[in-house]
Amino acid sequence: MTEAAKDQPVQHSSVQTEPASPPRSQWHDIWVQFKSHRGALFGACLFLVIVLGVVVGPFVYWNDAKFVPTGRDFIKLRDMRPIYHILWDSGAKMDWAYPLGTDNLGRDTLARLMFGGRVSLAVGMAAMILALILGSLIGVMAGYFKKLDGLLMRLTDLFLALPLLPMILVAAVLFREALSKSIGPEGGVFVLIVCLIGITSWMPTARIVRGDVLAIKEREFVLAARSIGTKPSNIITRHILPNVMSPIMVSATLGIATAIITESALSFLGFGFPPDFPTWGRLLNDAVDRMTLFPERVVWPGILISLTVLSVNYLGDGLRDALDPRIRGR
Repeated sequence: MTEAAKDQPVQHSSVQTEPASPPRSQWHDIWVQFKSHRGALFGACLFLVIVLGVVVGPFVYWNDAKFVPTGRDFIKLRDMRPIYHILWDSGAKMDWAYPLGTDNLGRDTLARLMFGGRVSLAVGMAAMILALILGSLIGVMAGYFKKLDGLLMRLTDLFLALPLLPMILVAAVLFREALSKSIGPEGGVFVLIVCLIGITSWMPTARIVRGDVLAIKEREFVLAARSIGTKPSNIITRHILPNVMSPIMVSATLGIATAIITESALSFLGFGFPPDFPTWGRLLNDAVDRMTLFPERVVWPGILISLTVLSVNYLGDGLRDALDPRIRGR
C-alpha cells in the first residue's frame, strides 16, 4: 500500500435506508377511495341523518304521531300552519309546540313524518334484503351451472317484461284481506308490500351477479379448486361469493331507493298501509285533496322521499367506485 493511500481517511457510506411503509389493507384503500368521492360522502352523511331522525326522533319528540285530539282540542289544533309562516303571515294559526303544523284531524305533521319515515325505511330495507337474496341466488346458480343458465335467464326476462306496478296492485288487492286477518292490519300489509317489492325487484341483481360469476369461475384459483375435487357448494361459498360482494353491495343501496319509491307509490294510490298508519306515501295521499290550501303537507313528504333516494343513489355510486379495483387505484 502506498503512503498516499495510507494518509487518506476512510469514508463511511452516508446513505440511509428509508423505513418501509406499513402495508395497507384492502378496506383502507376502499375507505380512501370512498372519501375522495364527495357525492358519496354527502349521500352517506345525509342518509345517516335521515335514519337517525326517523329512528331516534319519535323517542325525543314530545308529540305522538297517532294522537287525534277530540272536543275543543280538535277545533283548536286542526289545520295549524308551520311556524315559519310567521315570516309572511303573522296572523296565521300556529303553535310553537307543532313546528310543522297539524293536519285536518289535528295530528302533528312532524311526528307523522318521523314515524312514516321509519316505516318507509323499514319496508325499503326488508324488501332490499329479500331482493338481494333472490337475485344473488338466481345469479350464482345461472352463472355457475351451465344447464340452469338458459332457464333462469328466461325466467328473469319474463319478470322484466311484466308490467310490475299493475301486477303489484292486483296482488295487493287479492292478498291484503287474508294477510290482514291472519297477521293484523299493519303487519299483514307490511309483509305483503315487502314480499311484492322483493319478488319483483331481484332481476337486475341476478343479471349483474351472473355476469361476474361467469368471469370468475374461469379464473385460475377456481380452476385449481375444481381440479382437486372441491365440491361446487364449497367453491361457490369460499371463492365465488366473496368476489361478487361488491356488485351485491351496490345493488343493495340502489334497491333501497327502488323499494322506497315503490312503497310510496302504493301508499299514494291507496293500496298501502291503513289511513291511521302514516308513511311518506300515505302522507302524500292524505294531503292531495287540500294541496292548494296547504301545499306544505305535500312538499315535506316529497322532499324527504327525494332526499332519501338521492342520498342512497350517491352512496351506491361511491361504493361502486370504491369497490372496483380498476377504479380504486386512480
